Amino acid sequence: MNVPEIFESMEYGPAPESAAEALAWLVDRGASFGHFIDGAWTEPRADFASQNPASGEVLADLTQATQADVDAAVAAARKAQPKWARLSGHRRARYLYALARLVQKHSRLLAVLETLDNGKPIRESRDIDIPLVSRHFYYHAGMAQLMETELPDRQPLGVCGQVFPWNFPLLMLAWKIAPALAMGNTVVLKPAEWTSLTALKFAELCQDAGLPKGVVNIVTGDGAVGELIVNADVDKVAFTGSTQVGRAIRRATAGSGKALTLELGGKSPYIVFDDADLDSAIEGLVDAIWFNQGQVCCAGSRLLVQEGVAQRFYAKLKKRMENLRIGDPLDKCIDIGAMVDPVQRARIAEMVAGSAGEVHQPVQAPEGCYYPPTLITGLAPADKLMQEEIFGPVLVGCTFRTPAEAVQLANNTRYGLAASVWSENINLALDVAPKLAAGVVWVNGTNMFDAAAGFGGVRESGFGREGGWEGLRAYTKPKGRGKKIAAIQAHTGSGATEGIDRTAKLYIGGKQARPDGGYSRMVYSPRGKALGEVGLANRKDIRNAVEAAGKATGWSKATAHNRAQVIYYIAENLSARAGEFAGRIRDLTGASAAKAKAEVEAAIERLFSFAAWADKYDSAAKPVPLRGMALAINEPVGTIGIFCRDDAPLLGLIEAIAPAIAMGNRVVAVACEPFPLAATDFYQVLETSDLPGGVVNILTGAHAELAPHLAGHMDVDAVWSFSGADLSKVIETEAATNLKRSWVNHGQQRDHTDRDWLAAATEVKTVWVPYGE
Repeated sequence: MNVPEIFESMEYGPAPESAAEALAWLVDRGASFGHFIDGAWTEPRADFASQNPASGEVLADLTQATQADVDAAVAAARKAQPKWARLSGHRRARYLYALARLVQKHSRLLAVLETLDNGKPIRESRDIDIPLVSRHFYYHAGMAQLMETELPDRQPLGVCGQVFPWNFPLLMLAWKIAPALAMGNTVVLKPAEWTSLTALKFAELCQDAGLPKGVVNIVTGDGAVGELIVNADVDKVAFTGSTQVGRAIRRATAGSGKALTLELGGKSPYIVFDDADLDSAIEGLVDAIWFNQGQVCCAGSRLLVQEGVAQRFYAKLKKRMENLRIGDPLDKCIDIGAMVDPVQRARIAEMVAGSAGEVHQPVQAPEGCYYPPTLITGLAPADKLMQEEIFGPVLVGCTFRTPAEAVQLANNTRYGLAASVWSENINLALDVAPKLAAGVVWVNGTNMFDAAAGFGGVRESGFGREGGWEGLRAYTKPKGRGKKIAAIQAHTGSGATEGIDRTAKLYIGGKQARPDGGYSRMVYSPRGKALGEVGLANRKDIRNAVEAAGKATGWSKATAHNRAQVIYYIAENLSARAGEFAGRIRDLTGASAAKAKAEVEAAIERLFSFAAWADKYDSAAKPVPLRGMALAINEPVGTIGIFCRDDAPLLGLIEAIAPAIAMGNRVVAVACEPFPLAATDFYQVLETSDLPGGVVNILTGAHAELAPHLAGHMDVDAVWSFSGADLSKVIETEAATNLKRSWVNHGQQRDHTDRDWLAAATEVKTVWVPYGE
């Protein structure tokens, strides 16, 4: 075809990218790789092959890590970590800067290698993945430089085990390695079995940058190697992958004291309102679902279109689908490349074959590991394909009538990773965005990422953020060593209380409630004097308290100023009864009058402090390279279950509930186990302080008996434990049910800063708002 004929037909001709350099690099390495441990390469073995999914060609032989290999990598990282952490932030910044520059210098090689190994179009590897990789190292070089001045109360965790999937091999590596190294950690990393080559090339770049040996260690293999890393002597596990595996990791690490972040599956809604620029929304949708063959955790795979424009939108979409080009990923004219592996392609085909909807596939896929762009309509919201992650180029859709229905349909999923909202009415878009259960919301756009903007999910899409200041917290911990907690036993005695008998009830939904089980226990002073009885809550009381909290969502919608005023009022009413509470603490614990008074004053101060923070814990506009804004909005977590500490019956309750409710959460608090009467006195203060019913619910009873039920409740969004009882393992195990956040003490007592409390009480939602014509 000559040039005039091309202009006549406007057909795309082939524009192949040369793979010569990437293949030459593989040949130079003998097309065989060992592990990268302690700054050196191990002897390679041909345990499994890395293949080009587009052609089936074997690219290299790789080595399956053994227990001994993982142990050696962890030992090397452990040995290197103290020295790496002692380097100044500036010294670490220079290494990260060097890595960023090396990624740029080898950008074309890395892009081609990624496409060969993964099957994604070269345009995506070249123009999106690799530039974002270098951006993450540049950004976190700056974070390393600033750590000493901006995070003076934080320190590195130690050795980080990192496991990530095959859809963005080098980008996921950068997301995890860059912040870990910046904060002074060392890493043991396992890339996906199908796509290990760019990680191994990155190991060479670490050598070129002069990175101290043992700081970065890379082992290869299948999921069994990831399991070895999770169970190894590491201080943190960072995992990106399926929800099923994430749940297993949560259970495997429960009670171990290992920090954990999980970025898991998604079924992200793509919401198109009737006032949207439909042509722009179509192009955005192409990017949302057919980018990387739909093998994206945050892919806009659920299309929700307003009824008034649905017919026109579907017609435009089908026409656009006819022009999508599928084929050789190294052709720069290709829109959709190869699926990563025949196993993945077969899984997608099987799911689509079982669909009850109308399947539209206008483009024929080439022979081999390809799957055509697919649209399925006519599905009910509860249909399997509307609920389950397909992880392929398959779009499912339905319609809605009103914005409220759009939000309801969007949130009708167990996931909560990302969402897109399309509307020319910015008021409507910014009204809907906060209502969506998602860690990231894109307004009139999709798949926007940057190192400065946190990325991560809620619900069964995991917890933790990658990127931005919020992402750094996951690689640090408070300075100093925690003190070991010794459980305090309740005092014993005999006899009845003086005067009229009173059994303190539970506090549920703003009302005093008798315990469902009908059991109570006597509380005694240190000298054995009967002080009063308290009810013993059971799982039904937890159910009632969680339901009451779920009905109090108006508190989360109240202004921060309003919440502050109520908390100040609580402090005012507690102050009016300070002498009474000091006396109660004295009777319960045997503390001196001065110590009891000091605890009450500290509780009042905590209320004042978090009332002050209620309207001052600022959200932020992130400096992303975009003509627009990425807003990091602090949102309430939801319903938080709390087990209060033993040694401070009043302060332990208030220091935990005050930050939670200041940020708009609702609370189910289980009072101090040995001295619960201070908490049952306190709910009398709540009753006179304008706090809406259900915002704070107080239960009394045995922490060990209540922990499995509160931590496993599907409508609880986070669980905190500062109890003297050994609850950490059971809470983290049960939290895996719906992958709720947990904040437990692992048997240690720490002095938490205000910002520690506030960070635990909030989720960061990143809302991207491009602007301009």
